[in-house]
Amino acid sequence: MRTLIIAEAGVNHNGSIDLAKRLIEVAASAGADIVKFQTFKASKLASQVAKKAVYQQNNLGNDTDDTQFDMLKKLELTFEDHLVLIEHCKKNSIEFWSTAFDLDSISLLQSLNINRWKIPSGEITNLPYLQKLGSLGEEIILSTGMCTVQEIEETIKILETSGTAKEKITILHCNTEYPTPYKDVNLFAMLELKKHFQTRVGYSDHTSGIDVPVAAVALGAEVIEKHFTLDKNMPGPDHKASLDPVELHAMINSIRNIELAMGDGIKQPSESEMKNIVIARKSIHLSQNKKKGNVLTTGDLIMKRPGDGISPMQMNKVIGMTLVKDLEADYKLSFDDLV
Repeated sequence: MRTLIIAEAGVNHNGSIDLAKRLIEVAASAGADIVKFQTFKASKLASQVAKKAVYQQNNLGNDTDDTQFDMLKKLELTFEDHLVLIEHCKKNSIEFWSTAFDLDSISLLQSLNINRWKIPSGEITNLPYLQKLGSLGEEIILSTGMCTVQEIEETIKILETSGTAKEKITILHCNTEYPTPYKDVNLFAMLELKKHFQTRVGYSDHTSGIDVPVAAVALGAEVIEKHFTLDKNMPGPDHKASLDPVELHAMINSIRNIELAMGDGIKQPSESEMKNIVIARKSIHLSQNKKKGNVLTTGDLIMKRPGDGISPMQMNKVIGMTLVKDLEADYKLSFDDLV
């Protein structure tokens, strides 16, 4: 199974189209399947008095923006920006994607032929938003940070009632703290979501490193989403909780290795280890010099490498057999030597 890896550029372009293009190049070079941005109008997303999250305040330091609105206004992407970024993604052979945060932004992305949708954790209680996305009947990836199982049930019911088949929904386990403390990851919850909802599952990661998303793949995540940046020290709300380019490459490389390592679940010798069977296993050898006509006893036998003779598993068959010729200690027995 190949994991869908979403490199979340988000708003780490800081409002610069040139930085956004560089993020695309980094994601493509690292081997991500998708590079994802965020589409919104600040005036549709937050009131002018909505406070910033604590992590945003901490990451922005002495930034003069007092509200979410002030911060978000600087991070908007125009329709023309989207066209430029889509073209740059095509040039770099990576899929462009973006999360819509308001109804108008859904329409904007529709006009750009986006046909897969991401519901961010913060919109899971936004009824008109859910109804509009559900009415499209297209693939949905649903993040569930800050959610209870009951809230997820209600969201999926709204999406289904609005017109989206449950089979088109992938649920991402997520914790909405930046960065997420390891003690709060609760990765086993992803497995419970899969069992409870009988859907595809994945993991949207906000921890500081790459260990948890790699572990999520080993547990069966079909989608991994991870924020990345050009430089963690850049100003902006999400840079410090993002991977740098080297880390992004390392994460994707590790995930691809884990995919190979998971195998088909059938326990049998692999092609690469077949040659080592003779080297590592043992055969029945003589422990001492023996003459023709001697009847073999347990004390006459010793198990030694290589394993291309009589298997030690046949020891009881060899005991009591008679030698047909004189043989020296350390000799590897064959049934041609015995009667």
